[in-house]
Amino acid sequence: MPKIELKNVYKIFGDDPHSIIPLLQKGATKEGIMEDTNHTVGLDNVSISIEEGETFVCMGLSGSGKSTLIRHINRLIDPTEGEVLVDGVNVLKFNENELLELRRHEMSMVFQRFGLFPHKTVLENVAYGLEVQGKPLEDRNQIAEVQIKAVGLNGFEHQYPSQLSGGMQQRVGLARALATNPGILLMDEAFSALDPLIRTDMQDQLVELQSKLHKTIVFITHDLDESLKLGDHICILNGGKLVQVGKPEEIIMNPADDYVAAFVKDVNRAKVLRAKTIMLSPESYAKIANSSADTHKVKENTFIEEFLPIVLETRSVVEVVDEDGNTMGFITEKELAQSLSKN
Repeated sequence: MPKIELKNVYKIFGDDPHSIIPLLQKGATKEGIMEDTNHTVGLDNVSISIEEGETFVCMGLSGSGKSTLIRHINRLIDPTEGEVLVDGVNVLKFNENELLELRRHEMSMVFQRFGLFPHKTVLENVAYGLEVQGKPLEDRNQIAEVQIKAVGLNGFEHQYPSQLSGGMQQRVGLARALATNPGILLMDEAFSALDPLIRTDMQDQLVELQSKLHKTIVFITHDLDESLKLGDHICILNGGKLVQVGKPEEIIMNPADDYVAAFVKDVNRAKVLRAKTIMLSPESYAKIANSSADTHKVKENTFIEEFLPIVLETRSVVEVVDEDGNTMGFITEKELAQSLSKN
């Protein structure tokens, strides 16, 4: 069972939102709806499925609907039509108390502008969700200290947000979100306000934490490089419509339309594509194999950029192996050239 599902979700902003859905179903565009009816299309028949423990990235340009989408998951926004399921349960049917419990215990949110309390210390900010849950002071401080250490801020427990850099403030926001031990972490443009170097550092921090915690993360961004670095799966929105969902390498190799192709055209493919993505099967390679060719073994999940220099230097064939050393396939110069080509 997926951890999160959105099923045929429409969100229309305006005085008579339900009247707009038939127009969309007949092919009306977001721009046409706005011009003709003064309604704004947030989401247009969006369905996604997010597995437990994965980082699911939703991206698109400003106005594409990505922030509207994430706010449906914790019901900060309710859909005009459709279903929102968490662990198979339609959360749209929750009463106020059930919804509060969902937000307090199952989900946490990390915001773009940090959302810290300026009058509270780092320790108090991180422990805030635990305070809302009613945990005793000693317990919540102990948990908060663990999370502060996890994000590399030990020693700053008694500082105030104004005494911290932007990157450090965002670490506090992340620690606060993790302190309640939620199953789901919602991150809406969480790193967008940070300087590039700090942003890269926070991305690395999240990847490292996720490798240990295996939370279900829904991450919103307009940055393709960030999507490719963080996402197990990526969904791309355009004008409220879902254009494509896939693994990073699928998005790069097979863009669904011109909109996606424009996003990925300048991507460094060597940083995204893995050996297993471009390899020939042993049977296919056997038909063209050169018995005198040198081979260089790499594991199936190795990125091209990690083995490309030595292959170019030695002109060797790449033998792709699994964790046990079993041969999975082969990569010749031809496969490398085709995979790195933008055409």
